[in-house]
Amino acid sequence: MKEEKKSYHGHRRRLRQRFEKVGLDAFHDYEAVELLLTLAIPRRDVKQQAKEAIKRFGSFRGVLDAPVEELRQIPNMGEVAPIAIRFIKEAANRYLQPQAQGDLSLKQSKPDVISLVQPNLLLDYCRAAIGSEPNEMFKVIYLDSRFQVIDRETLAKGTIDRATIYPRQVMAAALRKGASSLVFMHNHPNGDVNPSDHDKTLTRALVLAAKILDIAVLDHIIVSRDETFSFRKEGLL
Repeated sequence: MKEEKKSYHGHRRRLRQRFEKVGLDAFHDYEAVELLLTLAIPRRDVKQQAKEAIKRFGSFRGVLDAPVEELRQIPNMGEVAPIAIRFIKEAANRYLQPQAQGDLSLKQSKPDVISLVQPNLLLDYCRAAIGSEPNEMFKVIYLDSRFQVIDRETLAKGTIDRATIYPRQVMAAALRKGASSLVFMHNHPNGDVNPSDHDKTLTRALVLAAKILDIAVLDHIIVSRDETFSFRKEGLL
C-alpha cells in the first residue's frame, strides 16, 4: 500500500513538472484531464477516471463541456471534481470576455459604419460563452455611447432548436440599462450556424425597433461549438 501511494504521488509530481516545462501541448487529452483531477482529488490515483472521461466525452474539450451530473456518473469521480471541471470551463469563458476598457473597443470610421477593432475576439467570446450549450440561448451585450460594455445578459433560454425572444423585451432591457448600442448572440446546438428565415426576420425586427429608439445594432452573431456566423460580416446588417 505504501509503495502504491508513493507511486501515484510520484506520477502526480511528474505531471506537474511536465506542465511547468512545456504546458499542455505535450499532453494527451486524458493526461490533461488527469492533471486537472489531481487538483480536485488529492489522495487517489485518478488516471482511470481521466481515461473514462475521455472515453465518454471524446476529448479534453468534451470533458470541459460535459454536464456536471454526467461527470458524476464516472466511477469514483466524487462530488468535487465535476465542479472543478465546470469551474475551469467558466473561468476560460470569463477570460475570453471582452473587457469594458479594451478588448471590445469599437471605432466609427464613418458616421453610419461601426467596425470592431478585434472582431475575432468577440466571435471567440460568443462561441465560448454559449456555443456548447445543449439548448438555444439568446444573449445581449449592452454598450454605452463610448462603445464600452455596460452589461451582458441572457434574455431567453429555449429548446434544442428555438429560443423565443421579442423585440419589445430586448429594447426594454436596453433602455433600462441606458445602452446606446447592442450586440446580439445566440447558439445553434445542431452545429449549423447559417441563419434560418426566423433568425433573419427576428434580426430585421430588432434592428428596426432599435433604430426607432436611436440605438445601434452592431452585430448579431450565431455560434455553435466550433463555428460562428456574423450578420455584419456577411452583409446582413
